[in-house]
Amino acid sequence: MTLNFDGFEALTFDCYGTLIDWEAGLIAALKPVFSGNRMNLSDDHLLELFSEAEIAHQVREYYPYREILKKVMRSLSGRFKFTLTSSELNCLVRGLPTWEPFPDTVEALKLLKSRYKLGIISNIDEDLFAETAKRLEIPFDWVFTADQTKSYKPALQNFRNALQKMELPPEKILHVAQSRYHDLVPAKTLGLATVWVNRRKGKAGPGATPDSAAEPDQEVADLNELVSLAGLK
Repeated sequence: MTLNFDGFEALTFDCYGTLIDWEAGLIAALKPVFSGNRMNLSDDHLLELFSEAEIAHQVREYYPYREILKKVMRSLSGRFKFTLTSSELNCLVRGLPTWEPFPDTVEALKLLKSRYKLGIISNIDEDLFAETAKRLEIPFDWVFTADQTKSYKPALQNFRNALQKMELPPEKILHVAQSRYHDLVPAKTLGLATVWVNRRKGKAGPGATPDSAAEPDQEVADLNELVSLAGLK
């Protein structure tokens, strides 16, 4: 079944992992830390370790995302019993604003912007996203970050905040994301149609996000496919 894109007025996006090559950035940051401490872990293992540690901290008391990233590094160093340098402690915070969009992201966003209003719903701090936004090259109509709600997806509050401020009925909004766990579950709970951008298609394991059985309304391999389905290419 293919979604009817004519009924939507706005598209909201997860950012990191959907628009930004999150896993490549994580590997580039984590690999030198582990190899520098004489540990040769596979890329998939590093991503799964990050995912486990990130979620463990996000479900506790709220901390800004830059602090979550430092807590992740402390958790990993404690688990593998090595001492972090200051540079290693801050490797994710320092690296994140420099991580690049997927090759299909920028052109697709520009084409989608010609028809729809666009928003971001992201587990990020506003100041960190401001740096990423420069790489996405379009002005978003809305940006909803975790520090606005003091909660992290998959919390419903992040999506409720977006729905309240967008002032559109849920049936007019399409949410687009890579993580079924963080995004599809809460979006569908609140009545949003969803597109799963399956960035790990053909790869083994869940990568940097937990797996979920949530079923999207549409699955695409990348944003080029999304643009085509919307009739813009």
